[in-house]
Amino acid sequence: MNAKHWQALALELDHWSESGRTIGLWLRDDDAVAPSPALDRLSDLAERFTAPVLLAVIPLLAEPALATALRGMPLLRPCQHGAVHQNHAPAGSKKSEFGAERAAADVDSDIARGRQRLHDLLGDTTLPIFVPPWNRVAQGHAARLGALGFVGLSCFRGYRLGAEGGPRLLNTHVDIMDWHGGRIGRPAPDILGELVAQLAERRRGEAGDIELGLLLHHRDHDETAWSALSDILSVAATHPAVRVVDPRHLIALPGSAANGDAGLR
Repeated sequence: MNAKHWQALALELDHWSESGRTIGLWLRDDDAVAPSPALDRLSDLAERFTAPVLLAVIPLLAEPALATALRGMPLLRPCQHGAVHQNHAPAGSKKSEFGAERAAADVDSDIARGRQRLHDLLGDTTLPIFVPPWNRVAQGHAARLGALGFVGLSCFRGYRLGAEGGPRLLNTHVDIMDWHGGRIGRPAPDILGELVAQLAERRRGEAGDIELGLLLHHRDHDETAWSALSDILSVAATHPAVRVVDPRHLIALPGSAANGDAGLR
């Protein structure tokens, strides 16, 4: 553990405490399809720190055994992760299952099939939050998600709704994985540096409390990723400026006009 970077995080959190503000830390984990030792480990971590996780399940790839496993993992909150996690983007473009090049009817059909599949598999435990694969969905498609039954849309920082609007944005802000470096966990100093920068920017530029989402991928975690996540949750459990947020509490109530990025309030 690099003491300098942990000290920098503690100092930033102290600044939040001194101003009487808090950070709502929440977790999203992507690509769930089946029981595994990694899913067990994620659930154990959630239980140890009382940290519920928004679990993005790929509906048309999910195995029936996942439903059985999740019944014993009460802090994993399932939601819909695309349909088949299939790339439809043209060659040379960034990967996307629901890009602007796809017809609205095809996109809506895929999403609706996935939603029905998750309901059949997991029943009412599924949260009405849509997580697009690769954190990408064309704004025109996002605008129709409410009509398809979704209250929230979770991408990654920087994603914004278009002029036609859409569900409440629940963007994540810091990814603990290094995808370009070989699908490995990022070193703790890199994650902490980004966390501190994100928190400092919001403290200086925005009023009130905030929520900040960590993005996880249990199927790809190595020991570096697991260790960093455990250490961050340990800090979150002990510092008064941090409150761990249940993803269920991020969803706007029916009829609410709130439509901003919950992580940037």
